[in-house]
Amino acid sequence: MSKTSEAVAAAERWTAHNYHPLPVVIADAEGAWVTDVDGKRYLDCLAGYSALNFGHRHPALIAAAHAQLDRVTLTSRAFIHDQFAEFCQKLTDLTGKDLILPMNTGAEAVETAIKVARKWGYLVKGVRPGQAKIIAMEGNFHGRTTTIVSFSTDPDARDDFGPYTPGFQLVPYGDLAALEAAIDENTVGVLVEPIQGEAGVLVPPAGFLPGVRELCTRNNVLMLADEIQSGLGRTGDTFACDDEAVVPDMYIMGKALGGGIVPVSAVAADQNVLGVLKPGEHGSTFGGNPLACAVGIAVIDLLRTGEFQERSRELGERLHTGLAKLIGDGVTEVRGRGLWAGVDIDPALMSGRDASVQLMERGVLAKDTHGSTIRLAPPLTITADEVDWALEQFHSVIA
Repeated sequence: MSKTSEAVAAAERWTAHNYHPLPVVIADAEGAWVTDVDGKRYLDCLAGYSALNFGHRHPALIAAAHAQLDRVTLTSRAFIHDQFAEFCQKLTDLTGKDLILPMNTGAEAVETAIKVARKWGYLVKGVRPGQAKIIAMEGNFHGRTTTIVSFSTDPDARDDFGPYTPGFQLVPYGDLAALEAAIDENTVGVLVEPIQGEAGVLVPPAGFLPGVRELCTRNNVLMLADEIQSGLGRTGDTFACDDEAVVPDMYIMGKALGGGIVPVSAVAADQNVLGVLKPGEHGSTFGGNPLACAVGIAVIDLLRTGEFQERSRELGERLHTGLAKLIGDGVTEVRGRGLWAGVDIDPALMSGRDASVQLMERGVLAKDTHGSTIRLAPPLTITADEVDWALEQFHSVIA
């Protein structure tokens, strides 16, 4: 039995089956490449669902983590540490907002946005107690907490986890008329992914995000942009909202903010929104810890150069051009922006899982979603030659 087979069997034996991973066991990684326990190398075209935008073990990020590990890693928010203000200040500069509230996971950041929007609704907008409503989109994926799955339309995420949290209404993604009809005097927020990742990298119609912004402004409603997967360079801009010059009331960030090293998330908003929170009303033991802030500072410094946004635009065009050539030849549709693509495989040819396994056997790691869709999201450090090679493997699988 190979080391891979042994490790897969052990994982199956000792862990809950809340994931269905591909049978690959990674032992080492650098840049866009990973190596398994048997020494086989793979091009990582998933990048931790955008958590590894800067590749595995980026030297600047590893150096920042090493330096902080030698000093202090955790203080709790009962005290202030010397990395905290710099992280928050640099993140306000990046987002253009007044204040930052750091957390750990993406789901925590979404929960934070929900709580802040509700409190803002009561204290600022004047919504009656207990009546605040947040509108979300069908097909969304914002996390898996009990509150978040309450407004999920994915049966795997939602079924058998009730009773569900009230206070949410769903409208079709991309449908401005439905959104306008759903807004009422109790609406405090509209929660939207600028591009829906888990749903298959769905890009909304042109004008949708500006339309959401206009409706929120007109009705005194907060626009909450979940940029956890789409943000921090993935789509060719710092934020996916930038593509149509949309500025939400709150940015929700995670994944890439931790550089693939530690979980780091945050929400960013102006004083009139985040200022509704008072001490003791919301928090996290590890949120904004010294190690997270040190890595987050290094991540922000990388983004401020613009290099990674440019790489995503240029190499993303190369990726999408190559994928588009496969339409009608085993591929039915390609969606996305920048180095992010959802590729629909003809279900008569094979399932997305089958395609992912065959790609793995050819040295490319990707992941399926919703039956026949493959998501591709390589690190932004990938090279043009590596993009071309991945496209060759993709073509070989479906040809």
